[in-house]
Amino acid sequence: MGSVSVVIITLNEEKRIGRLLDDLCQQTHRDFEVILVDSNSDDATREVARSYAESLPSLTVHRMETRGVSLGRNTGASLANNERLLFLDADVRLSADFLTKAVNQLNDKDLEVAGVYMGASNLPMVQKLCYTAFNGGMFATQFFFPTAVGACIFSTRTAHAQLNGFDERITLCEDCDYVRRASKNARFRFINTTFDFDPRRLDQDGMMATGMTYVKANVRRFFFGEMRNNEMEYKFGHYHEQK
Repeated sequence: MGSVSVVIITLNEEKRIGRLLDDLCQQTHRDFEVILVDSNSDDATREVARSYAESLPSLTVHRMETRGVSLGRNTGASLANNERLLFLDADVRLSADFLTKAVNQLNDKDLEVAGVYMGASNLPMVQKLCYTAFNGGMFATQFFFPTAVGACIFSTRTAHAQLNGFDERITLCEDCDYVRRASKNARFRFINTTFDFDPRRLDQDGMMATGMTYVKANVRRFFFGEMRNNEMEYKFGHYHEQK
């Protein structure tokens, strides 16, 4: 499976989406389409994305009336033409050889669903340590209670359909739920490559607070199951621009 459908979800990302689309324009692996699913942004996100129509000829920009992370990913998957899916958040950055490395590993390992580690090469040491801890946790849990970062997850249309997609009732750890369910019936592992992840989430929510939120959420999931009743409230797209 060399062809990839890249599904990007957005909400008010006019200042960041161009950077990710620039990265996609530079990919050495060229066999992909881009499906941008926008949650009815209040800014110029869709206009910025459409300006890449010539650079990314296989580009679809879809606007949803209803906002939602899982809804956006599921909508993008329903519009995909290729078997291989890549779900991305708008604030992700990719190296030029990201797709080449990833597709080769996915095919070599015969994986259907795969997580990707977070890169931290250009971040301060404290944030590097946090990302290293997150990555270590994801590596360890993949063998018995998988977790992953939804900002960059590979899947296939077949596996996605068998899973009935991302659970739209979950607002926190919907990505972890997705890979946990996938690991039971599909071939799941992490691949040995990284994506860059905007540290604004750590900066604005606080590194310790962010880390503890996900630790508590996953401990709760482990003992009590998935959170479908907003047991730990989490908002989609609540990050503001730094002044």
